Amino acid sequence: QVQLVESGGGLVQPGGSLRLSCAASGFTNNNYVMSWYRQAPGKERELVAAISISSTGGSTNYADSVKGRFTISRDNTKNTMYLQMNSLKLEDTAVYYCNVYLSRRLNYWGQGIQVTVSS
Repeated sequence: QVQLVESGGGLVQPGGSLRLSCAASGFTNNNYVMSWYRQAPGKERELVAAISISSTGGSTNYADSVKGRFTISRDNTKNTMYLQMNSLKLEDTAVYYCNVYLSRRLNYWGQGIQVTVSS
């Protein structure tokens, strides 16, 4: 059973930093994509950043709104994905979700974690 557990959210002032973690378990695929999404009140869920994992390497991509401020990474030894968020803005306030995409039928979500940017 795939499990994704997010941690690291909270309240931070504008310009501050937070690091989100997503501990993953229950799968052993060699090729998959792990991502961070977010959903602000009254808005649709949007992709923040993604990291693809394959036997030949991987790649990352980011939403334009977070490029240069957020960094996605993964520690294979801990099966954990991270999102380092710097220079946080008020508009980054949202519930952040960890996602792992194994195939069209195997797409999993974490429970979500609140990030609030406020002065």
